[in-house]
Amino acid sequence: MNARPIQPGDEVLTTDRELALLRELIRAASSGPGVEPLAAAAARMITAATGTDVCFVHVLDDSDRSLTLTGATPPFDQEVGKIRLPLGEGISGWVASHREPVVISRDKESDPRYRPFESLRGSDFTSMVSVPMETDPGGLVGVLNVHTVADRDFTARDVELLLVIGRLIAGAMHQARLHRQLVARERAHENFVEQVIQAQEIERRRLAGDIHDGISQRLVTLSYRLDAASRAVGSDPAVVAEQLGMARELVDLTLGEARAAISGLRPPVLDDLGLAGGLASLARSVGQLDVDVELTDVRLPDHIELALYRIAQECLQNVVKHAQASNARLTFTADDARAKLEIIDNGRGFDTFEHPLGADEMGGYGLLSMAERAEIVGGRLNIRSRPGSGTTVTATIPLPSAP
Repeated sequence: MNARPIQPGDEVLTTDRELALLRELIRAASSGPGVEPLAAAAARMITAATGTDVCFVHVLDDSDRSLTLTGATPPFDQEVGKIRLPLGEGISGWVASHREPVVISRDKESDPRYRPFESLRGSDFTSMVSVPMETDPGGLVGVLNVHTVADRDFTARDVELLLVIGRLIAGAMHQARLHRQLVARERAHENFVEQVIQAQEIERRRLAGDIHDGISQRLVTLSYRLDAASRAVGSDPAVVAEQLGMARELVDLTLGEARAAISGLRPPVLDDLGLAGGLASLARSVGQLDVDVELTDVRLPDHIELALYRIAQECLQNVVKHAQASNARLTFTADDARAKLEIIDNGRGFDTFEHPLGADEMGGYGLLSMAERAEIVGGRLNIRSRPGSGTTVTATIPLPSAP
């Protein structure tokens, strides 16, 4: 490795060329809200303006835990979206974590921070500069890299120019990311609303069927039995006793059906055992999965208990259906400020970047419904997962202050 301190040197760009580059970047940033088109345009402009051979634009993903290649000069544009780098790994990950530029004039493979990607043909390039892309309202947005085939002594002015370009791109990309997240959220919310309406209609039909086919019919029969008993009063005590006995059985059956219908709306276990007891009972009911529990026995407002119970119910169902897990851990804690529910499984996991919240491929309605339940009561759902490393679902809900 030959990484040298940045020293003043010859200027790569004249003032006119710098202004022309900035105008092109501003035009690209103003052309639309897409993150990928902006990154691709910036990569092409930067290589042309700085006389470098290739430029890579890595953008921080929505979880703020890794970088994804979002723009590159051809032929590496085919790798956009395929290259991911956790923060702290590789040169780009180091720059993202430390928010400092890195300049390597030659032999970058000997730098202990360097991590090669075969598809990016790192060995073909000897010199590089990597700078953070930051913006005041959004913080770190990503990392900008330029590489050259021949050895090159990048100057302080080169690095400063790339930092300026990075800040300019970061502002536009921050807005593009916010727009993308908003559009995705609105689309997911629309899908969720449709699913909720459909679920409500299904639930109404189920309740109507239960009431019509079960409760209503039993009440009609109960009325018949009481009428028969009434007619037999004073003439045949045995008939009265028989009809009243049958009526009592019908009352018991009707009450059972009514309780079953009501339990579909609010689990009676919450009223009987509280949230901790309800979660313990729920964990025991999942026969296909070994669920360990750690629960704080505390009562919360009814609407928060119901939201957390339904989130746990949906999450455990998802684990059974999709995770191929053998074990899960359910933890519930609460203090004066917030309640926290966490479910960790040892299943196959998934890529949260390729399958974000609400994606159809991951049975998105289940994930999204959990998120919406948390948000309805003022909380937040967080999902952490990696292929082969299981999944962690955390619901955090603020608690109202005691009067």
